[in-house]
Amino acid sequence: MTIGPATASDDELLRLIQAGDEDAFAALYRRRQGAIYRFALRMSGSEEVAEDVTQEVFMTLLREAGRYDAARGPLASYLFGIARHQVLRRLGRDRPLVPIVDEAGDGEGFCAQSLAGGGDPLADLTRQETIGAVRQAVLALPAHYREVVVLCELHEMTYAECALVLDCAVGTVRSRLHRARALLLTRLRAAEATDSARRGADRARCIV
Repeated sequence: MTIGPATASDDELLRLIQAGDEDAFAALYRRRQGAIYRFALRMSGSEEVAEDVTQEVFMTLLREAGRYDAARGPLASYLFGIARHQVLRRLGRDRPLVPIVDEAGDGEGFCAQSLAGGGDPLADLTRQETIGAVRQAVLALPAHYREVVVLCELHEMTYAECALVLDCAVGTVRSRLHRARALLLTRLRAAEATDSARRGADRARCIV
């Protein structure tokens, strides 16, 4: 039975790509492009960087498909690894980057899911402000903490999957994520306290 691009595995698509199948490349791009773009956006805070990194990841795959070793992990992890190297290179070259923009419907997982939503405009505004605070707090983390948060919390990778992307031990991922969560919580609480003080000052001015 012939396997079409839509039903082929990533590894089968890569073999077809190496044989010159353009439809296979298009299928793999459609399948993996979104996740790679979101990773680069969440790491850099810049749409331009995310677009450039995504393009470079797939161009690198075309040029160097033979470097992928299925025995070391799935193709998706390999693509994330390429994206990670590209992002870190851009972070070192392009700082400061443009602040992250809002993505419709993209709540930031582990913090945003617990917030109020629905049709209440005030609740919606509060939710969006908190999501923005989470995004900025993630962007403020050192890169080696930011990447484990993005991969494990926002992309919901296991420790083992994250370790494949970062080429490090599972214990390293676990310890970095523990530290990153603590830093995020501290920064979000500080931001909340600052916002509360600002709102209190605004109310006081209105009363006067």
